[in-house]
Amino acid sequence: MGAEAFFLTFSTILGLVFGSFLNVCIVRLPNEDPKARSLVRPPSSCPKCHREIAWYDNVPVVSWLVLRGRCRWCGEPISPQYILIELLVGALWLSAALLFGPTPRMLEAALLSTILLGIGVIDARHYIIPDELSYGGLVLGLALGLFGGVQGLLAALTGAAVGWGLLWVVRIAGGAVLKQEAMGWGDVKMLAMIGAFVGWRGVLLTVFLGALLGSLIFIPVQLIWGKRLVPFGVFLAVGAAVTFLFEDPILSWYVQFLRGA
Repeated sequence: MGAEAFFLTFSTILGLVFGSFLNVCIVRLPNEDPKARSLVRPPSSCPKCHREIAWYDNVPVVSWLVLRGRCRWCGEPISPQYILIELLVGALWLSAALLFGPTPRMLEAALLSTILLGIGVIDARHYIIPDELSYGGLVLGLALGLFGGVQGLLAALTGAAVGWGLLWVVRIAGGAVLKQEAMGWGDVKMLAMIGAFVGWRGVLLTVFLGALLGSLIFIPVQLIWGKRLVPFGVFLAVGAAVTFLFEDPILSWYVQFLRGA
């Protein structure tokens, strides 16, 4: 096996492992019981027969296929979410490896996309953004900024500060005008995390894209089905992903558009 093939294979396997861990986050972090939020204890078990799942039944993708989506002991169906998340995160890590090669940028893309996927799924289901993902991602974003030296770390810190400050202002100002919560703290923390990865310009583009996408989807939904809660974290996640990949061409097009106008 050549070096490139080994790198792509290793990246995919690592992505599958992270996908398995992300499943644990998606299931446990929304729980209101602090003890149940632990990502380590208790070990995974069947919700019906409560038998602890052995390590060989926890191999990403393979175990689900071998067991045909059922508990080894009682036959209880295992949600297809597990294999779907594992495959999706594996595909994200493979895509990052193909796009950026063995570089810090690849690691940034893989980790950010994994965190954004977890936040998006949890927010869509439960309308919450766990601090564990936001703060954990913030630490990772700042740490990865060190690959760019002092300048890279400063860019990450500035992006995180602008991300936090921007939505904090929206939260305070919107609350004063609307007399109700206009922005959740989860969104504020999430955007700080995103800023550590994409910088301050990326924060502005992420908010714009997230708000645009949210408006295009939720205004018709509210007109048809009435008032609904808006999982803004989902739209911020999509906006951040687009920003990470296409920030420079989008901003270049916008500058040319303004000059042409």
